[in-house]
Amino acid sequence: MNRYPRDFRGHGPNPPDAAWPGGAKIAVSIVLNYEEGGENNLLHGDAQSEAFLSDIAGAAPWPGMRHWNMESIYDYGARAGFWRLHRLFSEKAIPVTVYGVTSALARNPEQVAAMKAAGWEIASHGLKWVDHRDMDPEEEARQIAESFRLHEEVVGEPPRGWYTGRCSMNTVRLTAETRRLAWISDTYDDDLPYWREVGDHDQLVIPYTLEANDMRFATAPGYITGEQFYHYLKDSFDVLYAEGQAGRAKMFSIGLHNRLIGRPGKVAGLMRFLDYAQAHEGVWFPRRIDIAEHWAKTHPHQRIDRPSQMARDRFVARFGGIFEHSAWIAERAFDLELGPAHDSAAGLHNALCRMFRSASEAERLAVLRAHPDLAGKLAQAKRLTAESTAEQASAALDALTDAERATFERLNAEYVAKHGFPFIIAVRDNTKDSILSAFQTRIGHDSATEFATACRQVERIAELRLKDILP
Repeated sequence: MNRYPRDFRGHGPNPPDAAWPGGAKIAVSIVLNYEEGGENNLLHGDAQSEAFLSDIAGAAPWPGMRHWNMESIYDYGARAGFWRLHRLFSEKAIPVTVYGVTSALARNPEQVAAMKAAGWEIASHGLKWVDHRDMDPEEEARQIAESFRLHEEVVGEPPRGWYTGRCSMNTVRLTAETRRLAWISDTYDDDLPYWREVGDHDQLVIPYTLEANDMRFATAPGYITGEQFYHYLKDSFDVLYAEGQAGRAKMFSIGLHNRLIGRPGKVAGLMRFLDYAQAHEGVWFPRRIDIAEHWAKTHPHQRIDRPSQMARDRFVARFGGIFEHSAWIAERAFDLELGPAHDSAAGLHNALCRMFRSASEAERLAVLRAHPDLAGKLAQAKRLTAESTAEQASAALDALTDAERATFERLNAEYVAKHGFPFIIAVRDNTKDSILSAFQTRIGHDSATEFATACRQVERIAELRLKDILP
């Protein structure tokens, strides 16, 4: 099976109504990354110093050496930045979710006590703040298990949420396979939570952000002043808030780091934004566990029989009749590079139409000839497919007067005699009168024009049939 794993569809063109508590127009999720004491360091058994997300321009790892300046910047986050942010969020009564590197939490007991006293959610940010991209799946799974163990030992309860950050291609799968997490956030692909199927387990994903994130103070292009950060947060908030007012409420994630936003000149921008957001009605500041519990209750996952995951026999049996009596179209479509984008009516319709359009003219003509006459002898003998029977009934073609039936029979005969295939029209888009009008107009066209028109109508009929059975 040639299958493409990435999901470009997501919630599709009509995302669900988030239905946030109290009719909130936006859910603002504040995340505080706690990494101080879990970063790369010879003291932590690593081979080099840290080089990521600091105020040292162009920082690079120092193999086999400690980096005093880098360590002191991380130390600032724990010693000063955290407490500045703790006071700010406590004074504003805004609960946050902490992405806590487990080994860092173990080295910062006073901060952990303050998080718990404030009612903050302490999620897992992995065992160590290191890069996982080259880590063997077995080693990564071992570290995930150890992070659960140590987190419960340090915090008093296991994490219910997870964000590794510098993850591997296996991280989302491995964390979901623990079946212990209410949510995971190692994605950046949506403005709403969604469900991800991992084997027979349904895992809730709450996407995170790398752009509404103070890490941009330490990356290029990035922020230089707190005012720039404020304006970016404000603009993001304004767009999402307006969408919420229009009935399309979304989630706004904001990522923070003690050693970055905890600096006085940077935190000023965050303070301005919080004042701005709290001045609006209908703003919900949840922890991510609150979002997860709301979503699981309001939008529980419903599995569907996904075309991209079907075996060939099942796929052809299910979709072989979408193009009338032409199962070969489904057989060929099965061999395409199908993926999550084809698990919707629009997606699978595109795949089937590609095979129809790329077929020979003789094959397409055979598809046209497989369609029954409208209100013809097959209909009268009740020998139509179930789909054609329902379609003709939708325009009352199963209840014609004798005179109307005679007119259809005459037009059918004239049309086939001239063009060599039946008159085809998407009946569900029409009424009995509009069908007769189109019949009388199109019968006068040249056959090449009618062939192209009939092919387009066949595709439209297929689209309507798929919409009956797929999202």
